[in-house]
Amino acid sequence: MKDVVVAVDVLTEIVIDRPCAEVAAYAADPSNAPQWYVNIESVVQRSPSQVDFVARFLGRRLAYTYEVVELVPGERLVMRTAQGPFPMETTYTWESVAAGRTRMTLRNRGEPAGFAKVTAPVMAASIRRANQKDLANLKRLLEERR
Repeated sequence: MKDVVVAVDVLTEIVIDRPCAEVAAYAADPSNAPQWYVNIESVVQRSPSQVDFVARFLGRRLAYTYEVVELVPGERLVMRTAQGPFPMETTYTWESVAAGRTRMTLRNRGEPAGFAKVTAPVMAASIRRANQKDLANLKRLLEERR
């Protein structure tokens, strides 16, 4: 049996002062991603389950396709790269923590290959910083919509 090593595993969370259904609906809609993700430049919905993203990360342009592999509306969304520079899985979860407040978690897991494998620790730190900014942006956008 071969051990599976995940070189990047970053979990970030934030509490947003908006109802869970609203946070989940906004965050799960790929067309909103460029508004709250600092690195995403464009999004094209290929099909109901496949989305093409173009992003800037660590000074490089990345084009990749995510496939939705699990969706529980208002609770959980899991996407995996179908095409891209390295295998990555992104998971969003949403949980009501009080009336009108939502805890959202954003998790990125993957196994970079080639040169990216060597830079995995730097990549994980960069992903963590970007995710913190992304969730702060999402919080600001949604809380300003009141």
